[in-house]
Amino acid sequence: MIKLLGIDLDGTLLDSRGALSKANREAIRLAEQVGVLVTICTGRRFRDARPIALDLELNAPLVSHNGALIKYASTLETFDASILDKSTVEEVLEVARSSKADALLSADPDGKGVLYYEKASKRHTPLIKYIAWAKRLHGEEAEDAIHCVNSFDEVLDRIETVHISFSGTCAQMQELQNILQSEVSAEINILTTVYPHLDFTLIDVLPPSASKGYGLEKLAKAFGFQKSEIMAIGDNLNDLQMLEFAGVPVVMANASPELLEDEKYHKTLSNNENGVALAIEKFILNNNR
Repeated sequence: MIKLLGIDLDGTLLDSRGALSKANREAIRLAEQVGVLVTICTGRRFRDARPIALDLELNAPLVSHNGALIKYASTLETFDASILDKSTVEEVLEVARSSKADALLSADPDGKGVLYYEKASKRHTPLIKYIAWAKRLHGEEAEDAIHCVNSFDEVLDRIETVHISFSGTCAQMQELQNILQSEVSAEINILTTVYPHLDFTLIDVLPPSASKGYGLEKLAKAFGFQKSEIMAIGDNLNDLQMLEFAGVPVVMANASPELLEDEKYHKTLSNNENGVALAIEKFILNNNR
């Protein structure tokens, strides 16, 4: 019997337009009615994912920043936070600058979250597109949520960095990933989210223990759930640790080839076909009643 369900957002719960379907919403409601603790496990920043968690009125902490920050959406109570050391942040940024890669720093683990970027980064199209999207998402809160600085050096002494992210073409980010892995001496965890059809990759640099799997494990231990009682649904490479941790791992029909080819994972329909709702019906609603 499933007691804990972790669901990825983009490419999984949300369709290709970023919308939440009525079928998926209803399936989550029914899962909670039969006693399942439902959480979102996402690479999104807490502030970016929080509106969806609030909309769904989820009964569990939100696993955000690829597991680096776990917080209750309604109360902002921090369940668990992994912070990057200042020296590690400085080293990652130095390597990135030498590679002409523009970074985003995510901070403020005790609040809703603040995003920092450098003024020079305005030449970087994917980064600017993301910032424009984030400003639209946060509306009146955008001024508090997103800060442009002349240099990260201005803020590193007074912020707690949850994670560092980069974005660009698949080839650019593969090269940057290789450089970070070979040149950063500090212990870090590098997770990628790859969209080959868009020629776009996200890189998240996190504290060494952080991952979606880590987030699910923290919740499982806190609430006393066994591996066999945990289900996870995802579509991309940053979901790998979460899928490995879950007793019932499910991947979407639109998932990365590496996930679809793994016979250990159950398969469901795509994010445009209410694949989450189908998986919940099959593995929870048909068994938990």
